[in-house]
Amino acid sequence: MSEQRPAAAAARCEQVTLPSGLTVLCRTMPDYSTVHAAYVTAFGSIDRAFTLDARAVTVPAGTAHFLEHKMFESEQGDAFDLYAQTGASANAFTSFDSTCYIFTATDQTDKNLDILLGMVGRPWFTKETIAKEQGIIGQEIKMYDDNPDWRLLTGLFRCLYRSHPIRDDIAGTVQSIAQLTPELLYACTDAFYRPANMVLAVAGSITLEEAVAACRRAGLDTPAATHAVARAPQAAETQPPQRELTFTMPVNKPCFALGYREQPVARGDLRRELLAELLPDLVCGGLTDLYRKLYDEALVNPEFSGDAACLVDGACVIAFTGESETPRAVADMVRAEIARLRAQGVDPELFTLVKNQLYGEMLSNLEDVDGTAESMAMAHLRGHTLAQSLDALAALTVADADQALQTMLREENAAYVEIRPQQDAPAAQER
Repeated sequence: MSEQRPAAAAARCEQVTLPSGLTVLCRTMPDYSTVHAAYVTAFGSIDRAFTLDARAVTVPAGTAHFLEHKMFESEQGDAFDLYAQTGASANAFTSFDSTCYIFTATDQTDKNLDILLGMVGRPWFTKETIAKEQGIIGQEIKMYDDNPDWRLLTGLFRCLYRSHPIRDDIAGTVQSIAQLTPELLYACTDAFYRPANMVLAVAGSITLEEAVAACRRAGLDTPAATHAVARAPQAAETQPPQRELTFTMPVNKPCFALGYREQPVARGDLRRELLAELLPDLVCGGLTDLYRKLYDEALVNPEFSGDAACLVDGACVIAFTGESETPRAVADMVRAEIARLRAQGVDPELFTLVKNQLYGEMLSNLEDVDGTAESMAMAHLRGHTLAQSLDALAALTVADADQALQTMLREENAAYVEIRPQQDAPAAQER
């Protein structure tokens, strides 16, 4: 795929690191009328223990997500009200290892950047506002409890890991967030909302100079207050996974997940990261004979898929999920296909098709201002650039996939989770 290498130039962007330690990434897209900005901190739900200036801090499950909500509030009001005045669309989301604040706008870029950098840069917490938010997020947690897709993944993570914090819901529980105080939240912002732990990525009708000017107005062009911060290392998993979990929910059809606990992917290890993305599609992606057989025989619906469900510090999960009237039979067919590929090797033609498909998806993502900005930011936090990702993908060979199959997707590292319609099964079974 040597012809793909020049295409990596399409993913290149301008970059600067300011005296505060903040990294600013910009991909100017002259033919676009919109701007998308993503202000991201490397602080997510798995960051539960750290030291701040030699003081040990432990936070309850759901802290990063709670902070995401609270950062929109200030003594002057709600940032959403300020965005409404500019016509911008704003949001935020929390993952296992990051929190991202975003907006998309067609004009008043300077003002929108001022709102974004200001609200994240000036945290404000009181006991009263925390108590109010605990009630709001408590309702959100209950909504997730009723979501079968999320319950399926959460159940899978709990089977695969006995101690890693991906076992816990990103939003936490009503009981865990009740432990939060202003002091704990300020400790988190001091530790992880430091400019050196963050990245601002912008794309669309904007220049690097405009983004840096906004940072200058926010005081990010001068050295920031220093704190000695160390994350507690994630303990290595030594126990085998729990093999199976079944439970019931009000679903129309059984849902299942077959997941594999893999060795964690080191920051910057693009080769292994990409192989974790490719292998599920080589096993049962839409281009495979197995997928066509499952679909043609109505054993799965079109949403059936395999994905790298989690790639974070200390954890890596590859999962095959879907709905089926015969979920165990489908899971067994996936297992059999993995064993066949391990013994016989991946078909070179299929490898090329799947690799080209992923390459095309990555390039297509660069056509959107939101996909570009957020992908640039997340790649930076993973220790690489989008251009490096494309180059690394172009360099992968079928031999790399065959080699990976010898150590990945091993049955001794597998777990199976099934959700049954409530009327068909007892409440829960574990093995």
